[in-house]
Amino acid sequence: MNITNESIQHEDTVLLAVLGKYWERSKLGQQKYGTNLDRTDVDLLGWLNHLQEELMDATLYIEKLKRELK
Repeated sequence: MNITNESIQHEDTVLLAVLGKYWERSKLGQQKYGTNLDRTDVDLLGWLNHLQEELMDATLYIEKLKRELK
């Protein structure tokens, strides 16, 4: 996929907002950890553990928000 400034300008605002959030999260992660996702010091099991932890956090957030709706 080749993204240019011209092609992005024609995309919808929701996409642009999400891309911006990914960009900011990437910058914060690089500042915090001093590396990016191209790192090679984490093996497959390590990445799966990271993913599992993130998904566990997500389920906690969902439960919290469901309780807020009640």
